Amino acid sequence: MKVAIIGSNGQLGTDLVEVLSKNHEVLGLTHNEIDISDFEKTKEVLGAIKPEILLNTAAYHNVPLCESNAMLAFQVNAIGAQNLALLSNELKYKLVHYSTDYVFDGVKGKPYIESDNTSPLNVYAISKVSGENFVKNYCDNYYIARISGIYGKTQCRAKGGNFITTMIKLAKEKPEVRVVNDEILTPTATLDIAQNTAALINTEAFGTYHMTCESECSWYEFAKEIFKTLNLKTPLYETSVSKMQITVKRPFYSVLENRRLKDLGINIMPHWKESLNNFLNREYL
Repeated sequence: MKVAIIGSNGQLGTDLVEVLSKNHEVLGLTHNEIDISDFEKTKEVLGAIKPEILLNTAAYHNVPLCESNAMLAFQVNAIGAQNLALLSNELKYKLVHYSTDYVFDGVKGKPYIESDNTSPLNVYAISKVSGENFVKNYCDNYYIARISGIYGKTQCRAKGGNFITTMIKLAKEKPEVRVVNDEILTPTATLDIAQNTAALINTEAFGTYHMTCESECSWYEFAKEIFKTLNLKTPLYETSVSKMQITVKRPFYSVLENRRLKDLGINIMPHWKESLNNFLNREYL
């Protein structure tokens, strides 16, 4: 199958290229090669490539910057998704669009399933919900994959790193590190997402999916496991969101259950601790 991956040099895109190249003809597209917010240029690029399936990892996802750059957030996360959805029917490709756990407000207090109503709390989340809705309403053959707390071997282009690289940096530079214990999620390695994506696109079961590792933890518990595995000696302490200078509303609980992947029998996501330890041993030890 001929596969095009938008954002192929990013954190998720890099692993998607590596995994999907084993069984498919893969063409990677970077931001310099395609701007999904420009309909005509996007049509020109994709019309020349003629992919059978298109994976969109492009997103404006720096949450604080989205608050002050709402127009840009919507141009990429919403209008960009709309453009790809509209073109999917015209150019006859299947679309994989990646979304986020932040589409929920956390009030439920237990894992969200795909059919739960979205309730975004900030500009980033609202723009991602808008993108989902454009894909659902304009694309005939789509997979929306909601992911959470991602990390990978390639640094995030927009943020310059991920939670793991941030913890390592802080442990080297600071006398102590404090991490919030009241935001609960499921951190997920991009390699696991890529492998489960490979399984999903072999089906014709279109729709919305949750694609995260199993179980849940706080950011503090995630940090604690990183410090333990990498033997970081800097003191690590718990704190709360209320004590941090965090101004953007975020869900306190955004754990996703991979209900639809399980129903299909293709949920291959490991426990978050297993995935993290595999990643750290592979990349750092």
